[in-house]
Amino acid sequence: MTKKMLFIYNPKAGKVQIRSKLADILDVFAGAGYEITIVPTRGAGDAKRAVATRSEAFELVVCAGGDGTLDETVTGMVQSGTRIPIGYIPCGSTNDFAGSLSIPKNLVKAAQAIVGGQGFFCDIGAFNEDVFVYIAAFGLFTDVSYETGQDMKNLLGHMAYLLEGMKRLPAIRSYPMRVSYEGGIIVGDFIFGMITNSVSVGGFKNITGKQVRLDDGVFEVTLIKRPRNPIELNNIVLALLNRDIDTNAMYCFRTARLVLESTEPVAWTLDGEYGGKPQSVCIRNLHREMEIMVKAEVLPA
Repeated sequence: MTKKMLFIYNPKAGKVQIRSKLADILDVFAGAGYEITIVPTRGAGDAKRAVATRSEAFELVVCAGGDGTLDETVTGMVQSGTRIPIGYIPCGSTNDFAGSLSIPKNLVKAAQAIVGGQGFFCDIGAFNEDVFVYIAAFGLFTDVSYETGQDMKNLLGHMAYLLEGMKRLPAIRSYPMRVSYEGGIIVGDFIFGMITNSVSVGGFKNITGKQVRLDDGVFEVTLIKRPRNPIELNNIVLALLNRDIDTNAMYCFRTARLVLESTEPVAWTLDGEYGGKPQSVCIRNLHREMEIMVKAEVLPA
């Protein structure tokens, strides 16, 4: 009996390599017995709408693109009220979440892993009325990913983020916040915060800590205090890059739920895409809410 697949791809993602590999990818899916409905995205929200309105008619939804395309696909799935397996072919600029699940970088091999793999139920996050796959963040550099042009991302990759981010250092600002979580309450002035469920962020592995599990029901949270001078800021950046968490300059903890309240609206990014400017945010871990296809040999123990 023919199986039905909804295949969504972003033709502009990454270095647009999806265009040259599209026929090979579709051949893998057709060879596995899928009848394929293809939806190329042309702008923001296309992937979300396609999944939200069509997913219940399919046995599998596959998206090819960057982390933003995956975010839209998962958001659309949640909005649809259905839960069917998701396949992910990573072809964006960073692909943090794919790296956390050891999804192949080779696009054809990623397609083969989808049809020949197994479903892994992993956590995602609720952000007020929205959802995110692996990271919600505010503050320093977080606007870089959605303000850096796609052409710039394609040309320079990680360097594009660093170059764009360096422009913001002279204008660094902080956000007074009250943070309530399962372990207590923190009141402070923060230049950066991230709530993550990923082994890597921005292409840097283990920056969120060691022994990260994607299905344990908790997030890894990092809140960086306002530095008193440029030297302290430099030390904070070096500590993060060296995976040497400096507890004097930041708070690091794990929790399934937290509320962040600010005295003013704060811009957030969700999986690299603009997440709005709320003044109060409630973030909840949706335990094992998403089923994503991975190679059986890389399933977490």
